[in-house]
Amino acid sequence: MSTMNPEDFKRASVNLETARIAWKELQRFFASGSAILVSAELDLVEVAFQISEDNKAQVLEWMQTGQIARVPDAQALAWYEADADVWAVVVRPYVLVQQA
Repeated sequence: MSTMNPEDFKRASVNLETARIAWKELQRFFASGSAILVSAELDLVEVAFQISEDNKAQVLEWMQTGQIARVPDAQALAWYEADADVWAVVVRPYVLVQQA
């Protein structure tokens, strides 16, 4: 029987909490500034894991390169008007979103 190390277990847990959801369902998180856009270049689960582990150096690097940021108004409006779905995962106090 194989055993999962704690990091793999946490990543698997984050993966299970990730879901496709209508952007319109996330409007209150966007309005409060807690909706964070994750670039398509990044793995949403890995970003959520690193934030949950408080890996400040990695998160800062992603922020500085623009790979994670608050969802811009223009993107939010485009998703809203298109009635788009996004991938989302909660990492309190944030909701991380990525284009589906």
